[in-house]
Amino acid sequence: MAEKATKTENPFLKEIERLRKRMERGSTVLTEPLDTETGQTPKVTVYEEDKIKVYHYTPVREKLYSPPVVGVYALINKQYMMDLQPDRSIVKHLIEQGVDVYLIDWGYPSRGDRYLTMEDYIDGYLNNVVDFVREKNGVDSVTLLGVCQGGTFSMIYSALYPEKVKNLITMVSPMDFHNESGLLHIWAHNLDIDKLVDTYGNIPGDFMNAGFLLLNPFRLMFDKYLNFLENLDDKDFIANFIRMEKWIFDSPDQAGEAFRKFIKDMYHDNKLVKNEFELGGRKVFLKDITAPLLNVYARYDHLVPPPCSKNIAEAVGSKDATTHAFKTGHIGMFVSSRSKKEICPVISDWIKEHSTLDGKPAEKKGEK
Repeated sequence: MAEKATKTENPFLKEIERLRKRMERGSTVLTEPLDTETGQTPKVTVYEEDKIKVYHYTPVREKLYSPPVVGVYALINKQYMMDLQPDRSIVKHLIEQGVDVYLIDWGYPSRGDRYLTMEDYIDGYLNNVVDFVREKNGVDSVTLLGVCQGGTFSMIYSALYPEKVKNLITMVSPMDFHNESGLLHIWAHNLDIDKLVDTYGNIPGDFMNAGFLLLNPFRLMFDKYLNFLENLDDKDFIANFIRMEKWIFDSPDQAGEAFRKFIKDMYHDNKLVKNEFELGGRKVFLKDITAPLLNVYARYDHLVPPPCSKNIAEAVGSKDATTHAFKTGHIGMFVSSRSKKEICPVISDWIKEHSTLDGKPAEKKGEK
């Protein structure tokens, strides 16, 4: 009996056909309307000063935890990373839990802002915002939620103005800048910041962004676009991809003098962790931070590696200090599935446990 012949399908041709069908479906996705708006959680602008704005997110509960939270983002990127997409938004999660949220938008420095200093940002703008929120809500102190460089600013502020800070949350925030765990630190340690500021005035956002992309070029400049093609027919993926691209390339210029001091005193001399940093002629001692502290960092962070931030709880003077590490990266802290399922609940639960509700101390998780 003759053996039955079988036709073997060419795997190369099969892959070509698969890609052709995906491109065909993808062309439909790309020609249809896409919701790529960022920062969609309802909010109102309640404070403005020079370039900065403060947003108050519209509460969705009748009773709110007190004191309110003031979010302090980094100067380098825009604050809407905390509210990038509707289904993965730290801000949205917090207000759904009854947390009263304010968030600072530092704006876009112009050439006239090149002489703004760290004193202007911390003693000036940040202090004015905290005072505004305190007065508006009739409270003596607020909860600061500092993110990345904004967390460093929040540590400095909490040490200098402890009476105005009820609670402090640091999220992927650098404190110890002398380590060789990441290319950013190696690059910054060797940066001729005087020449840059004297040449440019403000440091261009495009210059900063190019440097960040080069820290992980394969993943940030090649792999993600291959992933884009692999998911071309997934409408939600494409919308979120565009949101992320918008945020990545929305890079404000850096006010020259503030950036000069930050690079010199932090990356070059590591003064904060040595208790040698000065702001407006005052020494900043981390042990002067006595507010309850929650420190959250990412195990796979290439911008703020764990050695930069994992020891904040040990460095400050807070008797109530908690540290949580999560298996994600710097951006994953905000937009990954882990952010929604694990990170957001940890932050909101801690805030509620260290706040009051209707004038009474909130119940701790697990208490009846």
